[in-house]
Amino acid sequence: MLRSLLPFFFALDLCAQGIPLAEYASRREALRKALPDGVVVMWALQPPPDISDRNGQFQEPYFYYMSGWTQANAALLLCAACPDELKEVIFLPKRNERKEIFEGHQVAAADVDAKAKTGFRTVMSIEKLESTLRRALEDGERVYTLFDLRETGLAKIAPLREIKDIRMPINRLRVKKSPAELELLQGAVDASVAAHLESWTMTKPGLHEYEVATGMLQTYLSKGCERSAYPPIVGSGPNSVVLHYFANKRRMDAGDVMVLDVAGECSAYAADITRTIPVNGKWTARQKQVYLMVLGAQEAVMAAAKPGVMLKDLTKVARDYFNKQGNGPNGKPWGTYFTHGVGHHIGLDVHDPFDPELPLGEGAVITVEPGLYVPEENIGVRIEDMVLITKDGAKLLTAALPRDPDEIERRMKH
Repeated sequence: MLRSLLPFFFALDLCAQGIPLAEYASRREALRKALPDGVVVMWALQPPPDISDRNGQFQEPYFYYMSGWTQANAALLLCAACPDELKEVIFLPKRNERKEIFEGHQVAAADVDAKAKTGFRTVMSIEKLESTLRRALEDGERVYTLFDLRETGLAKIAPLREIKDIRMPINRLRVKKSPAELELLQGAVDASVAAHLESWTMTKPGLHEYEVATGMLQTYLSKGCERSAYPPIVGSGPNSVVLHYFANKRRMDAGDVMVLDVAGECSAYAADITRTIPVNGKWTARQKQVYLMVLGAQEAVMAAAKPGVMLKDLTKVARDYFNKQGNGPNGKPWGTYFTHGVGHHIGLDVHDPFDPELPLGEGAVITVEPGLYVPEENIGVRIEDMVLITKDGAKLLTAALPRDPDEIERRMKH
């Protein structure tokens, strides 16, 4: 997926399956150590009172990463220099019995097990946020928050304090995935691989793109995913050259290639996988030529991916590979038909945030997705896989889904 368009899923569980509360606590401790002179204040999802969302609610991802908390209308405060009772506080709304009829039981600060359920050392009612923040500011020189409309209110509470955006300090934490996060990512990958394999068995001339998209959605939902990681992209023929083709309406024909950029999100972690297949199960000579160039570029990028390398350098590896293959239509170098970056970080968000000034490090998970898009011939080919940056190189997390064009043909035989 080339760009994230959907917000973060507001799960029914209080915390993502597989991430222990102690891990969230360690993240908060790391952030406090990184900001020894600051007070961090962040808000959870604040849905409007008349929300009508056919897809459910979505938690704010930075708040979620630091807390694991999925209920709306909460807030948190972190302060390294404060007394112990103010070092980490989660603020929860009071219980509303009428609202719980519609939305189910909500944890409140007054509950005897609130600390155990949240994993925070201090739990307070949301009404105490402003007064507690004022107390914390006695020990903090500046305020860190997510920049939005709320920093105006913070400026009134702390007129003499510098207000800074919290995103980059958290981004530096989010880049390295923990073992628990890697397990959840692999679960999303496995469900999404099953969906791609299902699409290969059902694809045939005469079907519509949305039929294939629907079959894939059913597969990864049936394997534990809560939703799509992004809107499915199923583009055949002329639509295969459109990077963000979301309509999925065309009837596919024999002789088309079809780009399938489709994946699910399981336990709040996203997968992102793309394959290109021949609609009738048999590549033309030209389609296979383009496909093999993209596959070769992907192999070159994965061989170059390791700690210390910048993402932009990997894009150059792919473009240089394409340009070494000679010229395409109209005498233009093949590299001119590669029209986007070669990858991105992935995790809680399908485009996980990172510090663009820092190179890749051990524990990062990125996509590798070179592509060639030839509108003159209605041939678009993209191959996208997820890799874990290891101590010495990169490990392919999506290895269960074949990339070899001959193997794809064999798998598509009905």
